[in-house]
Amino acid sequence: MTAPIQRWTAGLLGPAVEDSLRRLASAGDVAHIAVMPDAHLAHDVCVGTVLATRNRIYPAAVGGDIGCGMAAVGFDASAEMFDDERAAARVLSALYSSVPTLKHRRAQLLPAALADHPLSHAALDRRRGREGALQLGTLGRGNHFVELQRDDQGRLWLMVHSGSRSMGVAIRDHHSRNAAIDEATALPWIDAGSDAGERYLADHAWALAYARCNRERIVACVVDVMERSFGVRALGGSEIACHHNEVRREEHAGDALLVHRKGAVSAREGEPGIVPGSMGAASYHTSGRGCVQALRSSSHGAGRTMSRTDARRTISLGAFRRQMRGIWFDHRLERRLVDEAPAAYRDIGAVMRAQRELTRVVRRVTPVLSYKGT
Repeated sequence: MTAPIQRWTAGLLGPAVEDSLRRLASAGDVAHIAVMPDAHLAHDVCVGTVLATRNRIYPAAVGGDIGCGMAAVGFDASAEMFDDERAAARVLSALYSSVPTLKHRRAQLLPAALADHPLSHAALDRRRGREGALQLGTLGRGNHFVELQRDDQGRLWLMVHSGSRSMGVAIRDHHSRNAAIDEATALPWIDAGSDAGERYLADHAWALAYARCNRERIVACVVDVMERSFGVRALGGSEIACHHNEVRREEHAGDALLVHRKGAVSAREGEPGIVPGSMGAASYHTSGRGCVQALRSSSHGAGRTMSRTDARRTISLGAFRRQMRGIWFDHRLERRLVDEAPAAYRDIGAVMRAQRELTRVVRRVTPVLSYKGT
């Protein structure tokens, strides 16, 4: 028996993605799969996949960056302030100082919500006190970013994309090493009702909290930079937050399920969300429609159409510069940012059209300044 697969796609997925989805549908205890329009190939389980089971947890269907997600806040300022190159240079310089890509030079004090809840194994706890303390409030590499943006009324917004850093990967790997193996797919799995399942879920909850705190620290740093440098304040009540790598118990059509989201956002009726584009394209603030067939989910972004290797091989520096015209970024890094070029991603407009059943557009924002690690 294979589970049903329902798709909301923005074009063909390709044979490798389809093969991966078919294998996943044959895994034990899988009840339903929903494929988001940003789906693309990844190790074990495709990004943009929502998987429902009844009893099994598949750590690979959550991914390593547990709790990875988005945060946004508006400012009491016009985005026109970044028509001035000096303002952009000032912000980029301050971000290098206050929001490291990889680690802080000194360990950060973990808040009580993280410090007072031990992880399930001594090795994970040691990592929490070491890497966890050094990486709290750091961005990470790849598609993680800090972006200043303009809405259609000209207001300035901040958007942050980051997650649980090395802690989520360590938690996934630790629990996967001790898991059973599904015969059809070779994916590690854990019985949610077992002691091992409870340990995974407790560590997973800690990683969600760490990722949320990580983004909050980054947002606070950028808000402080804007206030100290320009006297610009964040707008109270404008905050939006969501995450897109998780598993949780939910009820859908009267069925109690464990819903795994790997690169997908919870989109219950009226639930706020954020769907980012590429570093040169629009992003969207959203409100969920609660589509049961999609397990009340939506895409988490535009989705890659090229691997990083292919992007570096096929996208020229000239093309990258044209795609980033009008957006401030550190040009010293352009050779290392080519694999994040807009051309390596799907058209975010096509993604949003493909998921009209899943989520509503509340606000469109376009990039003014992009800060990324490499």
